[in-house]
Amino acid sequence: MANHLKNEHSPYLQQHADNPVDWYPWGEEAFAKARKENKAIFLSIGYSSCHWCHVMEHESFEDDATAKILNTHFIAIKVDREERPDIDKHFQAIYQLMNQRPGGWPTSIFLTQEQKPFYSATYIPDEPRYGMMSFSSLLEVISDKYSKEKDLLTEKADEILRFLNPDEDKIQATKLDLSIIKRLSEQSTQLFDHKYGGFNKAPKFPQASMLDLLLDVYRLTGEKETLNMALFTLSSMAKGGLRDLVDGGFCRYSTDDEWLVPHFEKMTYDNALLSEVYLKAYHVSGNVFYKNVAFETLDFMLEKMYQDGLFYSASDADTEGVEGKYFIYDYDKAIKSFEKAGIPSNAHKALAKALHITEAGNFEFKNIIRLDDPSHITIPYYTEAIQALAKRRKKRTYPFIDKKVLVSWNAMMIKSLFKASRTDKKYLAPAIKSLDALLQSMYINSELYHATLITKAPKIKAFLEDYAYLADALIEAYQSTLNEVYLITATKLTNTAIEKYFDKGKWKFSRGEFETNADIYDSSYPSSVATILNVLFSISSLVDVVYKKFVFKTLEVYSYDVMRQPLSTPRMTRMVIRYLKDDVIIKATEAKLKAHITDLDTLPNPFSYLKNDSNDGYMLCNSSACFGHEKEFSQIVEIMEKRQ
Repeated sequence: MANHLKNEHSPYLQQHADNPVDWYPWGEEAFAKARKENKAIFLSIGYSSCHWCHVMEHESFEDDATAKILNTHFIAIKVDREERPDIDKHFQAIYQLMNQRPGGWPTSIFLTQEQKPFYSATYIPDEPRYGMMSFSSLLEVISDKYSKEKDLLTEKADEILRFLNPDEDKIQATKLDLSIIKRLSEQSTQLFDHKYGGFNKAPKFPQASMLDLLLDVYRLTGEKETLNMALFTLSSMAKGGLRDLVDGGFCRYSTDDEWLVPHFEKMTYDNALLSEVYLKAYHVSGNVFYKNVAFETLDFMLEKMYQDGLFYSASDADTEGVEGKYFIYDYDKAIKSFEKAGIPSNAHKALAKALHITEAGNFEFKNIIRLDDPSHITIPYYTEAIQALAKRRKKRTYPFIDKKVLVSWNAMMIKSLFKASRTDKKYLAPAIKSLDALLQSMYINSELYHATLITKAPKIKAFLEDYAYLADALIEAYQSTLNEVYLITATKLTNTAIEKYFDKGKWKFSRGEFETNADIYDSSYPSSVATILNVLFSISSLVDVVYKKFVFKTLEVYSYDVMRQPLSTPRMTRMVIRYLKDDVIIKATEAKLKAHITDLDTLPNPFSYLKNDSNDGYMLCNSSACFGHEKEFSQIVEIMEKRQ
């Protein structure tokens, strides 16, 4: 029998609609029931492609005995963290405060009937292990405590909330200077994994924003070690495992150090960000391999994750309850696929070896396809073998796709398509189509929304990340097409973001039911603060220099954290460098101009007539204010290019 999730739009909530647990969506109906029945609330936050979310569902939420305990003693609430990032952000902060470490998903929070948190965990096993009691035992302990010591639990919950929202918010500022580049290089060198690439041990995440920053730093300094760290990591991630060599696209992260065994979910944001950074690696290095990986990733998204101009949010790690079942290969069946493809039998063993296909397997006695050097493939019949393996996959059930449309993640993909279109024009049409479809479906009567399903009317209003990433994509669209409507729309969205979320140099992520602070750290994807600063800086050059004051004020507020640990905040670090570099350029350009223009002070803002192109070079804006000063402005361009 369906529970209270049956009418929800979220695919993740729909996955739980037939659980024996009497789940409620987040809302007043559940809260009122908790108050009326004097019950604690069990809040479970996850998302549709989360492997451990599925594990906990199968072990506990589908178990009748466990469901009976939950239904008797608690009000159970399910939240899709992608649909409601404000709720997730609030409770992730609570988890970190209570446990002194970052959380993860599923997030399991116990609340009083007044929604005050008193206990938090992530995945909880169905049997005692990992130093934890079983979920059912924990439910019984908490139920007993709540019935006997509710006042004490409420008191502890109030204390947690006081720590979460301190009365005084002290700001520690420091001087911003270009020493941040040296500090970044030193920190990245210290943490770099020289054997496999990347900057951490397993689990290893792609960290696209860090790689993007290292490529930019190389372009500024010419420091080869910085370039080598970025390119070696990108090459290692592309060997197979994290990157799917058969269908294309990247999985979310690797469970080992060498990027071989991922959790197999594929997220739209990862593939958007990685296609962009691989494309930049191509422009920096000239190595066509990186361009090919970028285009392969975009093609995968357009083929598998795209409908009516919009991109779905994610595909699952599990198929038919088995992790990676769609992606992996049995040795004998792989050889059989080669035979059916007409590949000569004397080439089978060499092919299998080259693709890391063995009888023992490299993942649970099966095989993940992998190459030792994907940038130089000289393997006979390689293309035919990959096509044969793809054909075998087509007989399998494709992983579940979460067809939710998120504005921020779609905007990331759209930006990557526009960037790619300046290398290959075939990506321009889908970029324009996607941007227009996103604006039409999610920007309604000047109100931006966050999430919906294709063909459904959106209900959840946008958060800072939606304004930031959509405006960023619009500026990219303007630079690719010179269609000023895109620039006007970006400016309008940015103005609304300032009005809603800017607060004396700090930014709020949400202002609705939960007022949460926006992060400067790049976690799953780049910080929404850094992204809105990037937008503001561009608009200050393209539209009005007044927007630059918001950039400076924000950088000032967060200066201590960014200058101290630039590697922890790659996109904010990039903004510091961009801001400081711009000041250096302007001073040099002013001196150059004064030698040619006696009435420099009468010009409204000569530097606003410059804009970045796709490679962070400079070109003249299409502005009538340039007329009559073509020679002088061409000299500005020359100076800008020399500074790159």
